[in-house]
Amino acid sequence: MTRWGMVIDLARCIGCNACTVACKIENGTPPDHYWARVYTEERGTFPDTKVTYVPALCNHCEDPPCVTVCPTGASYRRADGIVLVDRNKCIGCRACMMACPYSNRFFLRKRALKGGYYGERTVYEDAKWKWFVGGTVTKCTFCVHRVDKGLEPACVITCPTEARVFGDLADPESKPSVLIRKRNGKQPLPEMGTKPSVYYVE
Repeated sequence: MTRWGMVIDLARCIGCNACTVACKIENGTPPDHYWARVYTEERGTFPDTKVTYVPALCNHCEDPPCVTVCPTGASYRRADGIVLVDRNKCIGCRACMMACPYSNRFFLRKRALKGGYYGERTVYEDAKWKWFVGGTVTKCTFCVHRVDKGLEPACVITCPTEARVFGDLADPESKPSVLIRKRNGKQPLPEMGTKPSVYYVE
């Protein structure tokens, strides 16, 4: 059984935010909804300092608390490990947002889709925003519409340094599995017991 996952190589990430832009373009997310973000972490003391860029997205956990707390079944986990939100079932209670220890969910206010990014809505916004419903929660989907066609997520194919590696974690010989094994891949907040499908290597 396939279990999709991602490895993020912090040694390769240059903080260019190409992944953030690619996600915005591919998914057409509304204002203030950034499913792919890049945080900056400064280490050391002047003059011996180092900047590390830390990309973040939904971790598509194996044991997702967001799914457990959802009262309507809107949040669910597919057999291949991708965690999604059914916009037709979501009532906007935001219990999943409270349950997520990674703050990787976003509430779309009901009036957020009235205007475009810069006033009037464009043809692009009309096309992309038909998939969004005001008053519901949104999140990274691992670009499921691409994955189901045999393609990689937009953030992965856009990364100029190949800092993101996507593949089947159930296959011990897949690229992400080999990276995790060889470079001691770590999951974010493992103490939470959510078993994320996103790993980091340094």
